Amino acid sequence: MSFVVEGSMSYKTIAAILQSERDAPRVLDFALPLAARHESHIIGVHAEMLPVAITSPLGAPMVDFTMNTDAEADRRHASLRALFGERTRAEGVMAEWRGYENVSGDSAISGIESARTADLVIAQQNDPNASGRMTADVEALIFESGRPVLLVPYAFSGRSAPFTRVMLAWNGSKGAARAAFDALPLMKEAGAVEVLSIDPRDTLHQDAGFAGTAIAASLARHGIDVTTKTEASGSLSHGEVLANRIADAHADLLVMGAYGRSRLSEFVFGGVTRSILQSMPVPTLLAR
Repeated sequence: MSFVVEGSMSYKTIAAILQSERDAPRVLDFALPLAARHESHIIGVHAEMLPVAITSPLGAPMVDFTMNTDAEADRRHASLRALFGERTRAEGVMAEWRGYENVSGDSAISGIESARTADLVIAQQNDPNASGRMTADVEALIFESGRPVLLVPYAFSGRSAPFTRVMLAWNGSKGAARAAFDALPLMKEAGAVEVLSIDPRDTLHQDAGFAGTAIAASLARHGIDVTTKTEASGSLSHGEVLANRIADAHADLLVMGAYGRSRLSEFVFGGVTRSILQSMPVPTLLAR
């Protein structure tokens, strides 16, 4: 059965960040069916590191090829480009390839410009056991692109299908609002959304007793089946409460605002964004 999303509720340009030969099949397994459903143009982004120039003990410049030789970089780039071409042709998806060679060799950083012109960016959550060469700075992508980033868990397997139940983590912030509306096409596909508020507080903008009700009403006007839920964290972190509720509700997509404070503060003090990036129970769309 074909499933095509029509009208304004679709992603017409998708940027897929392909850092390594290990994560590329997983990202494409997720991104290409989504692109087919939305009749999207998909951009494959990959970067390779330039050979690093170092100085010899005598002061003469040398080139260090131990990390990334020209031949190995060319082979890897050609392999990923061929895989992208084969997979997009098989899916019948409009596509283009953007390859970079720079000092970072980081596909996420190199892909920020492409990401800024896309409706949606898809990348893989970093595997904590992977080497540096195989990981990308997805936090920079989230922080700098200005676009929603959908992260695929590194343990994800199988092809993506329309989500069945979306969990929207709602705290009334700018990031949460952007994430909610950036995720509308996915929510429309799913049809069921739970708006989760954790430890809501009375503010100038929100009555704690009605946390999540206004955004739920807005989503319902799009024909989405929306429920609201409030949780107290108690002795748990907000990240732990969120993960527990995702499991209890059988949600298969998390939508949330990212970095309520600076990236440095999240690094030093911790935060929900960093917690989710490290331990991602389901595919997660983040916006800032």
